[in-house]
Amino acid sequence: MKQKIAYLLGNPLRIFIVAITKLPYFRFIRETQDYQCRINFGVWFRQKILNLGGNKQAYWPVHWSSEVYDVENIVVGVDTYPGFSRNCYIQGKGSIFIGDYTQLAPGVTIVSANHDLYDTRKHVPAAVHIGKYCWIGAGAKIMPGVRLGDFTIVGAGAVVTKSFPEGYCVIGGVPAGVIKNLEKDKCVPFRNKIEYNGYIRSDRFEAYRKKKLKV
Repeated sequence: MKQKIAYLLGNPLRIFIVAITKLPYFRFIRETQDYQCRINFGVWFRQKILNLGGNKQAYWPVHWSSEVYDVENIVVGVDTYPGFSRNCYIQGKGSIFIGDYTQLAPGVTIVSANHDLYDTRKHVPAAVHIGKYCWIGAGAKIMPGVRLGDFTIVGAGAVVTKSFPEGYCVIGGVPAGVIKNLEKDKCVPFRNKIEYNGYIRSDRFEAYRKKKLKV
């Protein structure tokens, strides 16, 4: 305890950050410390105040090196932050729905609309649905119209062009196919003590969704 106090007293910036995160507005920092991807003040400050990477409008934490478009068409679940890892590209033009506790590694691409074959000025929207407790490996690409069921693991570098709605499987390759089926009774549907959809408490998320989102 004495060492901790000495550290804080010798670091004015740290004192300021600790003090400001005690405010009611920043309760999401204190209440998400058991999350797979913990939110800290630095993540929030770089995104919401400095607007590094241009992702200020996203209602969930996004790394400055990632790109997120059409935020109003994207619904993220509890403890689910598309673009939280580095160098992701998330395009919600055709709408994206991602379930609770799904994680995305660095370099993941999710595209929900593609150019028209005969007129590249036009986009053809096709919603992407990703279930709960999924894991999208590094560099994987999810194409328009894909639906992945709960507990789907996407291997690194995979290109997912078709749906696997039954979930409970490992998929990989180009194009992606089933590598392994998971035993459902071994899959653990855990929950965090306090749930947040991005920066928003889950008990307030539906009201936010109706007011701010288009989907």
